[in-house]
Amino acid sequence: MFSFKNLFKTLSFILIVTLAIYFAISIIQNKNNIMSFEDYDPPSSLIVEGEVIKKAKYTFIDVHSHLWNMPMMDLNELVAEMDEINMGYIVNLSGSGFGPQGVKDLYFEKSKKNIEENQPGRIGLFVNVDFNSVDVENHVEDQVKAIRDAVSKGAIGLKVYKSLGLTNKDSKGIRVRVDDERLGPIWEVCGELGIPVLIHSADPFQFWLPKDDQNERWFELKEKPNRFYGDSDFIPPFEDIIKEQHTIFKRHKNTTFINAHLGWMGNDLKRLGEHLDEFPNVVTEFGAVIAELGRQPKTARQFFIDYQDRIMFGKDSYNKEEFYTYFRVLESDDEYFDYFRKRHAFWKMYGLNLPDEVLKKIYYKNALLIFPTIPEELFE
Repeated sequence: MFSFKNLFKTLSFILIVTLAIYFAISIIQNKNNIMSFEDYDPPSSLIVEGEVIKKAKYTFIDVHSHLWNMPMMDLNELVAEMDEINMGYIVNLSGSGFGPQGVKDLYFEKSKKNIEENQPGRIGLFVNVDFNSVDVENHVEDQVKAIRDAVSKGAIGLKVYKSLGLTNKDSKGIRVRVDDERLGPIWEVCGELGIPVLIHSADPFQFWLPKDDQNERWFELKEKPNRFYGDSDFIPPFEDIIKEQHTIFKRHKNTTFINAHLGWMGNDLKRLGEHLDEFPNVVTEFGAVIAELGRQPKTARQFFIDYQDRIMFGKDSYNKEEFYTYFRVLESDDEYFDYFRKRHAFWKMYGLNLPDEVLKKIYYKNALLIFPTIPEELFE
């Protein structure tokens, strides 16, 4: 027979058993010296020279950033932080925000107005368009018009999110390929207008591999399980998406493409070099993948010297303190120092100690060639 007294007894019993199990597991773990991968993070006992670099050696351009709420953002505060780390110019790839095209257009206009009224010459905007429903009549033509309109108002490039090739669908629910020929006019108008396309295709290849002890990105997939694509019936294999991306580079030779995140080839710089050799209209940047470079200092240093005209500085998400690791990897010859996010790199970093002339190209000279509207006097 039900009663509150019986319910209380039952709940009390469950609570006692749960606590007993919890403390038993804790005792067993302590006795057997068991801890989780997340918890194991001992301070290094290594004593070597080196120090944090909080300001870039040369004024730099960040070509890969996402600054949300830019229409309402305090840009004076932002630029004050930029000055602290010697950033001369930042490119907001999310210039149009999200939503229907009308909302994106308004967002872009308000963002541009905020820049012009408060910090002209320090912040650039990319335009964003819609890659869904490409089979709908006039859809692609409308996106081309949106690009033309944004460029006439000051947009300096087109940002393509990873959703193209991963999750974008046409009106019938079919995946929109990166190399869908119906998208050709979008790439062509960018070439015609002289603006680059920064394109993020796929994600790290480990997101398609089994989530086991052989996967370097296991911890990231544990923290961000929605990034696992290996069991999807909709998303194709990693190499298929990358092949689609490379196809548009080949088709649209008069358009400059910025292959974001080292094209997910930071773990194989020989392959990335061959990629840049094959596609002279492609350059790259290292947003969110500096950890790949910091674990292979000799190979990465030589790669940067060999391809010094094809690489730009990119960070991705904006966080002032995280730039310090980027500066230290690029500028110093320090050994065995921490990366700032364990799920991206549980290994340590080493400095590349790049030559000054290479640093200048990475920091600003290459970007000035891609973005001629950026004021050169900021970097003299």
